[in-house]
Amino acid sequence: MKSTALRTSLVCLGGAVLLAVLVWQAVTAAGNPDPTAHGISPAAGMIDTAVLVYREGLECILVLSAVVAGLIRTQKVYWKPIAGGAGIGFAATLATWFVLVGILALAATTTSENNIQAATGLLAIVVLLVVMNWFFHRIYWTGWIAFQNRKKKELISSIETANEDKLETVKSVAYKGLVVLGFASVYREGFEVDLFLQSIRMQVGTANVVLGTAFALVLIGITGYFTFIAHQKLPYKKMLVFTGVMLGVVFEIMVGEQVNEMQLANWIPTHSFALNFPAWAGTWFSLFNNWETVIAQVVAAVFIIGSFYAARMERFKPRKAASAAPSATVSVE
Repeated sequence: MKSTALRTSLVCLGGAVLLAVLVWQAVTAAGNPDPTAHGISPAAGMIDTAVLVYREGLECILVLSAVVAGLIRTQKVYWKPIAGGAGIGFAATLATWFVLVGILALAATTTSENNIQAATGLLAIVVLLVVMNWFFHRIYWTGWIAFQNRKKKELISSIETANEDKLETVKSVAYKGLVVLGFASVYREGFEVDLFLQSIRMQVGTANVVLGTAFALVLIGITGYFTFIAHQKLPYKKMLVFTGVMLGVVFEIMVGEQVNEMQLANWIPTHSFALNFPAWAGTWFSLFNNWETVIAQVVAAVFIIGSFYAARMERFKPRKAASAAPSATVSVE
């Protein structure tokens, strides 16, 4: 009963968010957004930012919830250094953002804007390739979460089995290890987000990226509350599928846009064909009448669909080590 009410609440929240975005776009664009405006729109930049940040935040929640499984309920203090490490990871993510912004600002003094946008866009594509590949392959979840769990158990075991004369030294080392564990769980995703968002920041400005990130952090906070405080079992798999589909659309558009930017920077040639797409198709969907763009987007679509079916085929393979895999509180299946 509670699960049904929770899902209904989440659906209503999603509908309210969508309505708010549409109203906001209508107000800021005087009721008639211009689909032929140059470059990505601020609304699109904010949505792309929010989708990726929330998706990576959802990963952090899944990993951390698996790592601290049982520690909070048993009142053991081992979860505290893990939480502290997660906080340090978040702070390091913010610091990395400013470092990357500074590096790009220095590069702007010696490199043309087209070259910088092409380079950052290419980096964003690589990040999305990694994210989409991990999303569709379950080995990421089983491998990474199992590794984190194994390290947690080793560190806790070293404390509980240490001799009295060495207990304080062992405890100090183990607690530092737990801090690193929490740090890695967050910073791994935060670093990817920092790299990806540089391309969007250069197109729509820092303010719009910050707004999209803030919105995603609110959703992450709500999800984290239900996971760690209310101990609710959310439909994580459905949430991952939904955000994965949205990232797939973003990926397709960014691939077309990236090829176009590389052509403007004279990195690759342009071979046009007779069919002309309307201007709005280029702005909204990065559809341009040249072979390089079309071929790149077709290859991207094949990659996404192929990864999905490869992951489905992987599910039917026998799992020899299934019985040895550590259990976790949260499952994406």
